Amino acid sequence: MDVVMRKPSRKAKISTGRKKIGIGQIILLICVLLFTLFCFAPVILVFVSAFTDEMWINQNGFSFFPGQWSMNGMNSVLRYGSQLATSYMVTIFITVTGTFLGLLVMSMYAYSICRPGFKLSRFLSIFLLIPMLFNGGQLAGYVVFTSWYGLKDNLLLLILPLAVTTMNVIILRTYIANSIPAELMEAATIDGAGDYRTFFQITLPLLKPSLAAVGFMMATAYWNDWQNALMYITTNSKKPLQLLLINIQKSIEFLLNNNNVPAAARAAMGNTIPQYSSTMATVIVVIAPIMVIYPFFQKYFIKGLTVGSVKG
Repeated sequence: MDVVMRKPSRKAKISTGRKKIGIGQIILLICVLLFTLFCFAPVILVFVSAFTDEMWINQNGFSFFPGQWSMNGMNSVLRYGSQLATSYMVTIFITVTGTFLGLLVMSMYAYSICRPGFKLSRFLSIFLLIPMLFNGGQLAGYVVFTSWYGLKDNLLLLILPLAVTTMNVIILRTYIANSIPAELMEAATIDGAGDYRTFFQITLPLLKPSLAAVGFMMATAYWNDWQNALMYITTNSKKPLQLLLINIQKSIEFLLNNNNVPAAARAAMGNTIPQYSSTMATVIVVIAPIMVIYPFFQKYFIKGLTVGSVKG
């Protein structure tokens, strides 16, 4: 029997080559790029305005292509020098310590209420939901923290109130329940491992994606917190970055609105007090570290938030 050798058809050649991009995918890509540019445009405007001359902003408004550049806005923020560095260190310390402490406590809490044999699991679950429905308010919290606990002007007041939140515990609990096999924990128990060993050697290493997602949200909350510092912190060496930047803005507004300010104080700020450009400069000082860190946590952030969702 003769074997007939057939040449591969044109259709077969196309299927073995590089996949062709359809018109729909190109349109979707263009839409995504336009949406990304639309969302990123305010950030670009902030960076440009921070280095724009104040007189030019007053005359022409904000623009992506200013006609005159100036460092007065950034210099008005960097003028605080040592205090700015101290506030940065305080904020970094609060963010790192609070995030680490909160992740440790909340992950242990989530692990406890996930254990089927734990008798207090139902009670602790209900106890966790109470703060979502009832809140004593800032005045009650101020009295308890300062009068009862004696923590006035203490950095613990910037760490403890944000360390444990109900939603973050629920995210961690969902990840443990849906992504960590219960058989793995049962096998560890049969081998003689206690709860602490099971948690630290088995559960905690497998919890990394969810910890990264929750940790990023906690770090952002600590970094942007200023209300607790405004209420409780009075010493300059303990003021976080956000509170310092608010004080800088208030100082500039005071110079602009008070006619009794000495001429020397106005001269120290330059011929024109950079109200708008300094505001944009403070925004840069705040968001720059978060923008640098976020790309490294993005994949964990998405994976940790989507765990437990319906997958079709």
